Amino acid sequence: MAERLLVRRLWAAERPWRLLPLWLSLVPASALYRVALGVRTGWWRLMKQQAGPRVIAVGNLVVGGSGKTPFTLYLARRLCEMGLKAAIVGGGYRGRARRAGLPLLVSDGSRLLATPEEAGDEAVMMAKSFAGPLAVARRRIQAIALLEKVARPDVVVLDDAYQHLRLARDVNLLLVDGERGFGNGWLLPAGPMREPLGAARRADAVVLVNGQTAEPPPGLKPRLAAKFAPRPMLHAHLAPRSLVYPIEGRWQEQPLGFAGRRVLALSAVADGRRFHRMLRELEADLVAVLDYPDHHNYTLSDWRDILSAARHADLIVTTEKDLVKLERFSFTRGALCALRVGVSLDGDERTLLEMVLGSERARAVSDL
Repeated sequence: MAERLLVRRLWAAERPWRLLPLWLSLVPASALYRVALGVRTGWWRLMKQQAGPRVIAVGNLVVGGSGKTPFTLYLARRLCEMGLKAAIVGGGYRGRARRAGLPLLVSDGSRLLATPEEAGDEAVMMAKSFAGPLAVARRRIQAIALLEKVARPDVVVLDDAYQHLRLARDVNLLLVDGERGFGNGWLLPAGPMREPLGAARRADAVVLVNGQTAEPPPGLKPRLAAKFAPRPMLHAHLAPRSLVYPIEGRWQEQPLGFAGRRVLALSAVADGRRFHRMLRELEADLVAVLDYPDHHNYTLSDWRDILSAARHADLIVTTEKDLVKLERFSFTRGALCALRVGVSLDGDERTLLEMVLGSERARAVSDL
């Protein structure tokens, strides 16, 4: 926790003066990173590969969460509702398949075929929440080739793939956190940026997540706002939708409702503050909070610590990404659940679908 707070302060748009020497020591590494990034970008611009189905990439420019995975699920589900054969491809972060450099079919649309250890926690979470095929691979085109053999999708949505330049895509969607923005705007490790803001030029649309206005998000200096023009800026809203309980190996969705219940908030995400705030806004009585490092693999020791921390709680509430790793442990029936977050675009959905499908096809299926 102390390390996370230090990083947040270092990467903030206005950092404390006492941290300036430490931050300056990171600047040379950021400069080297920029050079390496430029070489990589140029190489893959020339060597990128084309996939068979229509490819939609969802991603961002900063490390940490910005709603990429919920947005990927929302878009894939919406495309399925419109009668298309949609599939999802992920990177399989921290999964054995990724480390081995092999593609892996996580779900065929009806059966879960991989574990979090094999495919990564986010991939398994999406597979449990999506009634369509899903595959992972370090090289996403290998995952698409695998999906073409088993499902022949019309369209593939790539999760967290804005920087995956080796694969050509038909539509690039750049998500921007409307609250966090871009921090100090510096590249790693002196700042939170995976790429310079100029990389926004690759986007076909910018999706401002939980932004309150149509203005550029915090952290985007006025002179840099042109990086987004003339691309359309869409507005997406993340909000709690339901609670998910693991019951006999399946996830069952139930309505939201805490009504003052005492809650232990448990998460292993990049930034748990939004998760905690959502619970408080739902009137949960947070009696304890446990934060683990992002993508943490829970152990028996962790399980015992969780049970101890939950002694005075009525309910343990976690994220769906964490639930796939926690449900193998023994908890009292009904004591563990995950907060399911949904995405809405309201008036911007038509613009998004026309961009993803093409105007004529979007109009043809918009009434389905």
